[in-house]
Amino acid sequence: MVKLYDFLLSGNCYKVRLLLSLLGVEHELVAVDLKSGEHKKPPFLALNAFGQVPVLVDGDVVIRDSQAILVYLARRYGGSDWLPEDAALLGKVSQWLSTASKEIANTVATARLHYLFGASIDVAAIEKQSYTVLKAIDEHLATRQWLECDRPTIADLACFPYIGLAADGKLSLDAYPNIVAWIDRIKQLPGYVGMPGL
Repeated sequence: MVKLYDFLLSGNCYKVRLLLSLLGVEHELVAVDLKSGEHKKPPFLALNAFGQVPVLVDGDVVIRDSQAILVYLARRYGGSDWLPEDAALLGKVSQWLSTASKEIANTVATARLHYLFGASIDVAAIEKQSYTVLKAIDEHLATRQWLECDRPTIADLACFPYIGLAADGKLSLDAYPNIVAWIDRIKQLPGYVGMPGL
């Protein structure tokens, strides 16, 4: 059975839990106690030398990094539904995986990290950068329902959690109606599961 080394409040872990549920993949969640530093101890470091959740174990396959796990699960269990095979569309989906791990992680997710877990940041700078990122995504969604491919893909799942959790970082989505509508569409997907804050 697929095993996911997980932390309930992590948006990166959540995006994997969400795809597992949408795909109907039977899985076991293994809670990792980040507060006690379990992720920095040898048993966990044997799975991921970077000491970060999530980690997915599927038989002999061990994958770290939420975006990489989404790619693996989409191709292994979802065929081309969640990850297109066409080169241009694959490139377009992949650019959003990068957006999730860079622009969103360094702004909206960082604001949440500050307010929920006490991370030290320049609040004014992060807030300004967050709204720049949200504005760009809102404008992209003005002419489409999904980030790419005219259907939900792992592009949407990669970007959704921390944007959906923006309120945790004291960020308002009121000025971004296209994002709000997109979040609602994701929540209507068959098999959708939430997390604290969503």
